[in-house]
Amino acid sequence: MKKEILSFFLLSASFLLQSTLLSRFTLGGIVPNLVIIMVATIGFLLGNRAGMWFGFAFGLITDIFFGNIIGFYACLYMIMGYLNGAFEKILFPHDIKLPLLLIVATDFVYSNICYIFLFLLKGRFDYLYYLRGIIFPELIYTTVLACIIYPFVHFIFEKIDEYDARQKKETPV
Repeated sequence: MKKEILSFFLLSASFLLQSTLLSRFTLGGIVPNLVIIMVATIGFLLGNRAGMWFGFAFGLITDIFFGNIIGFYACLYMIMGYLNGAFEKILFPHDIKLPLLLIVATDFVYSNICYIFLFLLKGRFDYLYYLRGIIFPELIYTTVLACIIYPFVHFIFEKIDEYDARQKKETPV
């Protein structure tokens, strides 16, 4: 339960940072997707159900504040959280390569789905411009921040596990 509460606060902080502070400090007009990083991380560390529910909740919040179509981001983040959570069983949490690769893949798929539904269907067919100007820069920016955020969240979750194990050991039966 502690991890879920902490996950809620970390996701809330990520959403607020992404929508306020980082929107002021863009690199070439690009903002990293902290919500994708956190939803994927929560999925890896807590499983597909937690990734799905947190993805849905924060996707719905994104829809309410920034979306054109209610439910678009909710469904997208929910699917991303669920799929990343499916890797919980094969994940070695200390090894950052698989989580980082999956965060990169998640952001790439997310950006392409956004292109299809928010640009291509409106008649904007210049995919290479979108790929070079938006997808790749956001992917790099998100990857750099994921290298910092994932180990930090994993470290905090490990400390919670250690604390719970100590409490369980010290509690008389």
